Amino acid sequence: MICLGIIYDRLRWEEKELSKSADARGLNVNRVDAKTISLDSDWSSTDTQDKFGNIVLQRCISYFRGLHTTAFLESKGLKVINSMDVALTCGNKLLTTLKLEKANVPTPRTLFSFTAEGAIESLQTIGYPAVLKPVTGSWGRMVVKLNDKETAQAMIEMRSKIEGPLNQIFYIQEMVDRPPRDIRTIVAGDKIVASIYRHASPGEWRTNVSIGGKGDICKMTSELEDVVLRAADTVGGGLLGVDAMESENGILIHEINNTVEFKGAASVCGVDIANEIISYILAQNRR
Repeated sequence: MICLGIIYDRLRWEEKELSKSADARGLNVNRVDAKTISLDSDWSSTDTQDKFGNIVLQRCISYFRGLHTTAFLESKGLKVINSMDVALTCGNKLLTTLKLEKANVPTPRTLFSFTAEGAIESLQTIGYPAVLKPVTGSWGRMVVKLNDKETAQAMIEMRSKIEGPLNQIFYIQEMVDRPPRDIRTIVAGDKIVASIYRHASPGEWRTNVSIGGKGDICKMTSELEDVVLRAADTVGGGLLGVDAMESENGILIHEINNTVEFKGAASVCGVDIANEIISYILAQNRR
């Protein structure tokens, strides 16, 4: 009997739906709150499997909590979806961009700097408007559109005062001329599960559902399918949310999500996404 471990740090709608789908398929499910666990380096593979299951679905919101729990579980021989290597890349926008660029997957032009002075110089190179993003994080938090040098200097000075080494990495992207929407595609291995447009709310340029973006069905094209699947493969594959933009030069990939939320997509696309994810996990367990 397969026992699926679902490790999380907040029990969201997605985790509940995944549990329901696993239960409906007759799986034993271990639901593990990562905030409450204590991991022991002396555990054997059997000990770890008894506590977490045969195969583990990583659903932690916290990038670092998820990364380190995955590293522990993999060290004990458990298969975790997604793997630590995939999580490491997708949770860091700089690493994702480097992978996409190396594989010739189209992505917005991006500059990286490590001081406030370097960031201003990068902006002079890339031009205004531009977008300043944190290298880790989601839901559009701390993503800022910089329209001019005065605004840029103020925002970068504020960022440079925030404690933490990651805040001293300035990830600056060109502002792509696109419709007021982007495309979220959910991928399971080499299969497109669902694809939706995310439309920015009135007065907002960011499209994240968490800040009011609205979704509707995106019809899959051969170009979109090709670019999305290449992007997913480039970062190592698995269960991913691939975010793309339409530009005058075609589809651009701007982010790949490792623990993808899918409530918004499920509400508009008519696909049982949770069940598709469980099917993918079962297929991986048979390998």
